Order: sequence, then structure tokens, then C-alpha cells
Amino acid sequence: MNREIVSRLERIISTILLVLGLVSCLLALGAEVLGLDLTPGFGMVQMLQLLVGLTCLTVAAFLRIHSKRAIGAPRSLQADIGVRLGATGLVFAYTLGWADLIGIGTHVGPEFERPFVGPLQLGGLILGIVMISAGLILYYTSRGMRHSSALESLLPNGNRDAGVAS
Repeated sequence: MNREIVSRLERIISTILLVLGLVSCLLALGAEVLGLDLTPGFGMVQMLQLLVGLTCLTVAAFLRIHSKRAIGAPRSLQADIGVRLGATGLVFAYTLGWADLIGIGTHVGPEFERPFVGPLQLGGLILGIVMISAGLILYYTSRGMRHSSALESLLPNGNRDAGVAS
């Protein structure tokens, strides 16, 4: 298939995933306001909906960045690390979002009526989102068709060998 067609299809799919992700996240976070919450507080169904929305947003962002890359751009180590870091952030967010349900959370004992989201889970979810964001930044700034990474400008004088002792 022609790369232009693939790129256009990636943009369409990323737009659809963006809308689905935003709607899913907004419904999960605003369920109580909209009267859609089944249980008091932020429950597991809302957490699942939030995590599915986060997954849609992450995939949409990576697809959109990939569709903007030049045709025939070589893969770089920085881009691969960015994709893997984003995927690790998603796994981290899922694991901590479902921590009580899988038995590694802080509210799993019999004294609690049901699993619920606590401050440690929210902190872990935020850490997962930070990891996803860092992965997106690494992927976006990877070299593409350039000879060097866009992050190389952070080195002194833009010199790759500046940090290496002679």
C-alpha cells in the first residue's frame, strides 16, 4: 500500500481514538456529576473506563506522531525507547489502577466493603501518565530523517562528544 494512504489512514484512526479516549476519560472522571456512578466514590468500573480511555489516547498520540514522520525514516533507538517507555507506563497505570482487585493494593482486606481507589493508586496512575508522556516526548524528538536527535541540542555546544573525556 502507498505510504501516503497509510499515513492518511493513521491520521483518521488516531482522530477516532482521540475522540473515543477523551469521551471515555471524561465520562469516567465525571460519572458522579452526570449521575452515572454505580457505587459511591471512584470504583473499579470507572477505573476500567479511565484506563481504556488512557490507552486510546496513548495509541492515538503515537499513531499521530508516526503519521507525521517522513516516508522511509529509519527507526532510531530513541524512538524505540520512547515506544517502550509509553507501553511500560500503560502497564504501570493498569497494574496500579487495578491493584486492589488483583490483591496488591492497600484496600484488599475483609474490613473493606469493596475495592476502591486510594491515594497510592492515584499516585501510581499519575506516575504511569508521566512515563507515557516521557515516552511520547522521546518518540516525537527522535531523529526521523535528521542526522541527529532533536534532544542533542541539550548537550553543551550541541557537540555529541562533549560529555566524553579525552
